[in-house]
Amino acid sequence: MIKAAVIIPSRFGSSRFPGKPLALILGKPLLRWVYEAARQAKLVDCVLIATDDLRVYQSARSFGAEVVMTKESHTCGTERVAEVAENLPHPIIINLQGDEPLVTGTEIDLLIEALQDDSLLMASLMTKVKDVGRIEDPNLVKVVVDTHGFALYFSRSPLPYQADDFFFLHDGVYGYRKDFLLRLSRLPVSRLERLEKLEQLRVLENGGKIRMIETSHPALRVDTPQDIIRIEEFLRTRQE
Repeated sequence: MIKAAVIIPSRFGSSRFPGKPLALILGKPLLRWVYEAARQAKLVDCVLIATDDLRVYQSARSFGAEVVMTKESHTCGTERVAEVAENLPHPIIINLQGDEPLVTGTEIDLLIEALQDDSLLMASLMTKVKDVGRIEDPNLVKVVVDTHGFALYFSRSPLPYQADDFFFLHDGVYGYRKDFLLRLSRLPVSRLERLEKLEQLRVLENGGKIRMIETSHPALRVDTPQDIIRIEEFLRTRQE
């Protein structure tokens, strides 16, 4: 079994939620929730945080994380992850977005298991959401897949149009073959990536394929300060 490295890209400046990585969830920084979840994966050799901000660096070091300072010029998390991955020996790299405090080690392992098939270059996670009233929320990234489970498109808009049973929510966890990740990071920002503000569209626009794996991950992540309240309520309920 080929093991992987997890890299968590984290930047302090967010247009919707400045300082998001350091926002507290039940008294613990969001970034720490994500880091500790990644540490639970059984098929992971190392977990690194990649940032260009000293505040994030100092916070991560305070709870014992290994942190790498990166360039400030990156346009997306993929590029930041690739900068760190280039110096690692691992052939499989997991890009774990820093706004996913409810991700589990088991879900990360699912991606690593899928990428044992060397014909797959990239994989990601999705969750079936039956509350179709949420499909209008632009903070929830929707994905549609083909009959073989490969992504056809991702969007912040309702997708598919007029869905009345469920939609698939894209979870912010990506797995790559390292060589593919490095090639991807060197491609220019694509038109749809720029319009939707979704870095995974760079893959599809350049003819790549993303294998989507369905999980039962809660349809909660941190995009705005209000999401902190929802996640804290969920965690308190889970602890009861």
